[in-house]
Amino acid sequence: MAIYKSMGPSTMKLTASRLRQDIYRILDEVLETGVPVEIERRGKILRIVPPQECSKLDSLPQRDYLKTDSEEIVHVDWSETWRPGSL
Repeated sequence: MAIYKSMGPSTMKLTASRLRQDIYRILDEVLETGVPVEIERRGKILRIVPPQECSKLDSLPQRDYLKTDSEEIVHVDWSETWRPGSL
């Protein structure tokens, strides 16, 4: 089996021995390029993948708090209850 084999632009394939030799360089490369690495160990494939960057807002659960159409809120007439400068 080859020590290093490119699986196209999206994955690198390594043996466990090659990973052991250059683990820090390989980990740095995964972080820098975003290209995952596949390691074959005892006939099974393991993957090292960079973390996916996501916004903290993306992880919030969706909630249905508005019981009305959002357009109705935008066009509410506040002229009777709000006066400029009356904070």
